[in-house]
Amino acid sequence: MATEKNTPSQHERPISPFMIGPYYKPQFSSILSIAHRASGVFLSVFGSLLMIYWLVALSQGPAAYHNAMVWIASVPGMLLLAALCFAIYYHFFNGLRHLIWDTGRMLEIEQANRAAMVVLFCSAVAALITIVKVGGLI
Repeated sequence: MATEKNTPSQHERPISPFMIGPYYKPQFSSILSIAHRASGVFLSVFGSLLMIYWLVALSQGPAAYHNAMVWIASVPGMLLLAALCFAIYYHFFNGLRHLIWDTGRMLEIEQANRAAMVVLFCSAVAALITIVKVGGLI
């Protein structure tokens, strides 16, 4: 039987993340966790749609393929490719961070936040290098 000492008080209970607003302040780590899931959805949806568009254009002949490549080389197409590039690197590096957590390392808040900053930095640098190299800017 639970005694008064063993039952947690109302003040010790964790707050549900669904109480966003005045009761819940998102932590940096929780925001990046949501961003990891969002990047996975973004890659699945837009990466698949872009690949299907490209493959259908390829199967429709040279004129359709040329039109697809013109759209991909346009500003909206390049922005989509840049976003996909960053999302791939972010999802990869953040997945590595989660694998490190699975080993029981870097679970302290300060370490987790530092690792999150490293993930963001590495993702941005890797995406920038890829965009510059593939874009022929170097």
